[in-house]
Amino acid sequence: MIIPFVTALFNSLKTYTEFTAVPPKWIPEIFQWSNYPEVFKLGSFIDYSFNSITVSFLSVIGAILSCSMVGYAFARLNFPLKNVLFVMVLGTMMIPPVVIIIPHFIIFKNLNMLDTLTPLWIIEWLAQPFGIFLMRQAFMSIPKEYEESAKLDGCNPFQIYLKIFMPMCKPTIATLAIFTFMTKWNEIFAPVIYLTSNENFTLPIGILSLAGQWFGNGQFMVAAALMSLVPILIVFLFAEKYFVSNFNNSGIK
Repeated sequence: MIIPFVTALFNSLKTYTEFTAVPPKWIPEIFQWSNYPEVFKLGSFIDYSFNSITVSFLSVIGAILSCSMVGYAFARLNFPLKNVLFVMVLGTMMIPPVVIIIPHFIIFKNLNMLDTLTPLWIIEWLAQPFGIFLMRQAFMSIPKEYEESAKLDGCNPFQIYLKIFMPMCKPTIATLAIFTFMTKWNEIFAPVIYLTSNENFTLPIGILSLAGQWFGNGQFMVAAALMSLVPILIVFLFAEKYFVSNFNNSGIK
């Protein structure tokens, strides 16, 4: 698993002659650390990174809020056709994303949202089925005694959700946050559909759009790709204890 990343690191530190050498030369004679500053000089790397951070951050916040609320309703509240609606929600997971891209495109076009970052994150504020299922399972695992005690203390359903259930589900929330962040940070399909202006590009398609500009400097693209992995690594390390805890608890159950 480590070898591809180590190989990419060495490739990012080569000259173009070493990068294209046949047979390949695995370790460069002189590490070209200047390749990384060159990435910022040749393209709008900072702007692309800012766009990706904006989309990922708003998507994570939206996913946590919307999925936890809907998951709490399915897990703890009683209302007509609850089980039927939940089955319908799960059923939407079987619909391939490519099938709904045209309806989404038409909707965002009519709302004048094309070529903006909004279509990339607003969907997560509408509660996606995977997140709903994840949060519902977490809320259902909490003993009902906590809920009964909170009701005796005068808490309404929203207070129980916010002050009792959400703090107890931090591992699941961290898991949902990591999955959402990784998906949005690496997403290519949706940005290609909705974005046309260079200044609105997210990092993955921004790097690809600079391929022509970096012709004859392939090592710079490798350096840019490696730098794009850093935020994902930071987010995972920050939430690792909750992520691992959630999987351990799932195994015990």
